[in-house]
Amino acid sequence: MTFKRCGASAAITISLAAFVWMTPSLYSQAHKERFKARLSAVPADARTRAALAGSGSVTATLDGTTLEVIGSFEGLLSNATTANLHSAVAAGVRGPAMADLMIEKAMSGKITGTVQVNEQQMVNLEHNGFYVEVHSEKAPDGVIWGWLIKQ
Repeated sequence: MTFKRCGASAAITISLAAFVWMTPSLYSQAHKERFKARLSAVPADARTRAALAGSGSVTATLDGTTLEVIGSFEGLLSNATTANLHSAVAAGVRGPAMADLMIEKAMSGKITGTVQVNEQQMVNLEHNGFYVEVHSEKAPDGVIWGWLIKQ
C-alpha cells in the first residue's frame, strides 16, 4: 500500500513538474500576435501604370518587440529590387520605411525579415499601420504593397 501511494505521489509530482515546465512555452505561444497582408499593385499614374503587376502575401508574428515577416510574391514584370517595412499612424496612411526586408531579386520569390519594434511603432502596428512595399526594376517607386492586419 505504501508503495502504491509513493507511486501515485510520484506520478502527481511528475505531472506537476511537466505542467510547470510546459507553461512558459504555452504562455509565450499563446501571446504571440499574428498579422497578415495581401500584396497587390499600388495605385499608379499614367506614367507608371504599365509597369505595375504582381501579387503576394506576407505574414508577420510579433513576439515581444520582435516582428518576424515571411512571405512570397509573383507575377512582377521585372525583377524585384528591394522590399521595405513601413510604419504609419493607421491603415491607408503612408509612412516612412522603417526597415529593409530580404527579397529575392526575381519576378517571383520570397520576402523575409526580422525587425525590432519600438513603443511608437508598436502603437502603429496595433492600429494596422504597418505595410510591406516591394520595388522592382520597372517600378522603382513601388510595385506591390499590402497592410499588415491583426489576425
